[in-house]
Amino acid sequence: MVLMLCEERLGVRSYTHIIEPATTVPEESLAGLEADVARLQKAEPIQYVLGKADFYGRSFDVNPSVLIPRPETEQLVKEAVSFALNLGRPARILDLCTGSGCIAWSVLQEVPGCEIVAVDISEEALETARGQFPHSEVSPLFIKADVLDSGSAHSIQGPFDVIVSNPPYIMESQKAGMRPNVLDYEPGLALFVPDDDPLLFYRAVEHWASALLSADGAGFLEINEELGPQTAEVFTRAGWQDVQQIQDFYKKTRFIRFAGKATE
Repeated sequence: MVLMLCEERLGVRSYTHIIEPATTVPEESLAGLEADVARLQKAEPIQYVLGKADFYGRSFDVNPSVLIPRPETEQLVKEAVSFALNLGRPARILDLCTGSGCIAWSVLQEVPGCEIVAVDISEEALETARGQFPHSEVSPLFIKADVLDSGSAHSIQGPFDVIVSNPPYIMESQKAGMRPNVLDYEPGLALFVPDDDPLLFYRAVEHWASALLSADGAGFLEINEELGPQTAEVFTRAGWQDVQQIQDFYKKTRFIRFAGKATE
């Protein structure tokens, strides 16, 4: 982490101290660098210290109002992008619980001609998401709405060809196994769900999908690896005919794909 910090703050390479051992820190940079190191010593994530995180080949602004994008979520984007590209028409895509907007912006830049609506309850997160690429010619439409409010789905103009979401899914009881850099700094609102109702966001997403997903569309969700079958059952019970559990690159059940809801 210190090497990453030095690369960003001093403009050196990670190996500069090896091939140029006489390199010194400029006096004018010392105070700022020491302040940054002090933040790292308190377990603050390096991404928050630097104010940015890499995701899907791009650099995103991050701060304590949004989660730090994870490599696993890149696979979620890949699944959604692949489906959207194969539709044969310009895709309309809905991103629920958008946070930093890393999913929405990544899909937008990978799927030519697509239209993306991205929803979050946090105005601070939406402000971060809207400001990610200020010089982009196109942008997702970021809307403040509560995914758990069943009426909010009807305020969004559908239909959508793809629904994608990385909602809160970590149970409160799982906190004991988490590191301080996550627990003490990343927004709990975007992470945790109660043990007695850990699938509440997936039931909400299913409601949005029932109201807004096109007949030949599909949904792609990141999930709690411990709740794969239970999460899939939320969608099969609701009448979705094609529900798949997908593993990540660690061979953990990390995603759900659903499509083809039966009509009455």
